[in-house]
Amino acid sequence: MKKILFALLCLFVFTGSAQEISIIPRPAEMSVNEGEFLFTGRVVVCYPELADKEIKNVTDNFVEEFKRTTGIKLKKSTPKKERLQGLEVTKYSKKADGHIVLHVDDSMNDEEYKLSVAPKRIEIAASKPAGFFYAFQTLKQLMPRNVMAGVPDNEIKEWSVPAVSIMDKPRFDWRGFMLDEGRHFYGKEEIKKIIDVMAAYKMNRFHWHLTEDQGWRIEIKKYPKLTEIGAWRDSKVCAWGEVKPDGQRYGGYYTHKDIKEVVAYAKERFIEIVPEVDIPGHSQAAVASYPEFLSCDPENKHEVWLWQGVSADVINVSNPLAVQFAKDVIDELIELFPFGYIHLGGDECPTQKWERNSDCQALLKEIGSTNYRDLQIHFYKQLKEHIAQKPADKQRKLIFWNEVLHGNTEPLGNDITIMAWIGADNAAKDAAMRGMNTILSPQIPYYINRKQSKLETEPRSQGYGDETVERVYNYKPMNNAGPELQSKYMGVQANFWTEWVEEPEVVQYLMLPRLVAVAEAGWTPQEKRDYEDFLKRLQGEKKYYQLKGVDFGKHVFK
Repeated sequence: MKKILFALLCLFVFTGSAQEISIIPRPAEMSVNEGEFLFTGRVVVCYPELADKEIKNVTDNFVEEFKRTTGIKLKKSTPKKERLQGLEVTKYSKKADGHIVLHVDDSMNDEEYKLSVAPKRIEIAASKPAGFFYAFQTLKQLMPRNVMAGVPDNEIKEWSVPAVSIMDKPRFDWRGFMLDEGRHFYGKEEIKKIIDVMAAYKMNRFHWHLTEDQGWRIEIKKYPKLTEIGAWRDSKVCAWGEVKPDGQRYGGYYTHKDIKEVVAYAKERFIEIVPEVDIPGHSQAAVASYPEFLSCDPENKHEVWLWQGVSADVINVSNPLAVQFAKDVIDELIELFPFGYIHLGGDECPTQKWERNSDCQALLKEIGSTNYRDLQIHFYKQLKEHIAQKPADKQRKLIFWNEVLHGNTEPLGNDITIMAWIGADNAAKDAAMRGMNTILSPQIPYYINRKQSKLETEPRSQGYGDETVERVYNYKPMNNAGPELQSKYMGVQANFWTEWVEEPEVVQYLMLPRLVAVAEAGWTPQEKRDYEDFLKRLQGEKKYYQLKGVDFGKHVFK
């Protein structure tokens, strides 16, 4: 397609001498050239008229962030326009200092970019705002880490960036991280920190697990008891074994206003939020809020669960009011999250209460099955049909954990996405062979809430310390998938479950730097990945984490 050329004359400020190049994720193609781009002279930003205002917004945000971290106020100007062979072109001065020239190249993928740094000029090419955003993320990694962290450093007097040539695009479209706030609630400022870290490493999906047996964390205006009752419990710890409920009144939830704020924050960083409302299992907090129509046994007592593990108190999928409840919740999710996907869970859903409920027994007979797991599929089918009736801009695709494959998925069709976690490689292959899209999120080693070393200093959590940074890094996505199936593999995702994690600092400690290893698996071609090379590049990130004010596992840093 025809290339549209426009230019931005910018003077950014970088560190004094050329530094060792450490870019994560590793670019698809990169060569290091002689020299460096040294910033001298006037600081000039030149904005021509842009066809895509969002590209201008991406650049404006970068320039403003740069101003905050360096104290340099950038001037602005507009290049002259001339007619050449009947066409209007923009003329740029070849003598001006600090040129950064942006090219819109419609032949490139949405997230693809090219970055060329020479002693006299920096050039960036991309087709979409996301590509320019990721080019700027790479450019920031060529700077000292204070720019990446958004923290001023007044001691730096002279700035430069090493000469490089980079051609880069992601291996996978889906590069995700899931945080469970059903068990423990951390608040929107902590979520923003996570989004910042994800954006720095070019991750693009934040899977927000908002409901659980132990808590309902999102305001649903049609059902206020979900947050009046379901968002609170009488123990901060999730009890297990010798760890007993502590009696604290604990909880919290996000209002619509909070959700909109976080959504806007994520969109600015090219991260889509995937809300998860886990139904019909993992739903005791919802059942405790409205037992009269969600419960299989409303005559019994129901309360928000204080324990870990899997509760048998699941939603009564045979009750039309429960089905309508789920549809109403989805309607509010669609309004709050203007993205392409909603996750409805589907994992670890016990069927015992359905088996003892006469209405569930009758419904199973009506749909012509003897497998109680098919009641769950029938429930999802009704929700999928509800979404299908909406206008195009309200359509959403559904994601499920791979246990859904244990039922008869034919009523759901193959236009669903399976998130493969347990027996992930085989489950993903099974989904792909059924024609479904799939996302790899293997419990081992991508559940990064588990201990990341055997050191005594590790915080209390699950696992034995075997899910090390090296083991996370060395997992090979799509390793058992033949070429005919690979188009069904959307990408990779790390998950963080919070049964044992009460404080956000522990989330950060266990998350980092393993999340960075997953980010590189999602972006970098498999043949370019090497743990020793990654570990060397990783050393510079310690400074970033310290400046950002997030905790991290220290043992892999020298």
